[in-house]
Amino acid sequence: MTETSDKAAMQKIPNHLAVIMDGNGRWAQRQGKARIFGHKAGMDALQTIAIHAQNRGVKVMTVYAFSTENWSRPAAEVKFIMSLPIDFYERFVPTLNRENIRIAMIGTREGVPKATLKSIDRAMVDTAQNTGMILTIALNYGGQAEILDAVKALATKVQEGVLSVDEMTQDNFEQQLTTAILPEAYRNPDLVIRTSGENRLSNFLPWQTAYSELYFTETLWPDFDEAALDLAFDVFSQRDRRYGGIKK
Repeated sequence: MTETSDKAAMQKIPNHLAVIMDGNGRWAQRQGKARIFGHKAGMDALQTIAIHAQNRGVKVMTVYAFSTENWSRPAAEVKFIMSLPIDFYERFVPTLNRENIRIAMIGTREGVPKATLKSIDRAMVDTAQNTGMILTIALNYGGQAEILDAVKALATKVQEGVLSVDEMTQDNFEQQLTTAILPEAYRNPDLVIRTSGENRLSNFLPWQTAYSELYFTETLWPDFDEAALDLAFDVFSQRDRRYGGIKK
């Protein structure tokens, strides 16, 4: 083995990797192109990183594809972004299927175009039997709204007499979150990567990231490649995760 492969073999790999794929528009503008070209390039990067993440041992990868706040972008750009899952299904799902990757979605379906949802639903059905990494698409997702919906769901159960206030726990609260579709051991990200130099989570999985390690990079998402992911994993390997405790 080479020194590089030895180092990779020693890295701690996050079971759940979350990615805020930021910088597509700026990437395109720096090349004198329309922002939509950046979103196309970002989709290529997603396939590359998803396959590499699985090869490195990641069990769940959740990507922030479209937030509830992104509806405020120009209508033409929103329309194009909503068409990407259709292109994603045609171009990439066959490859991800061969790689044994399963597709899942979190977020609010209300307001998302029917054609977009149809493509995502087809991708989930086509890959449902795959046993490899779960690639979770956070589409029309907002973390604060997710928490509020979970509170409402538990409050309704209390109101109906199904649950008492004293019986409300962290576990049954988390059952109301959209990430409850994931294996219990992997619902909370171990590592969150955000590209493009922004140093915030922007309403992405606020409950689930309470103890996540955060990694921010200046690299724009379309330029984020296998080597960039390996570097993030190297930094993650050096983090001392104590979860509020003290290690002897």
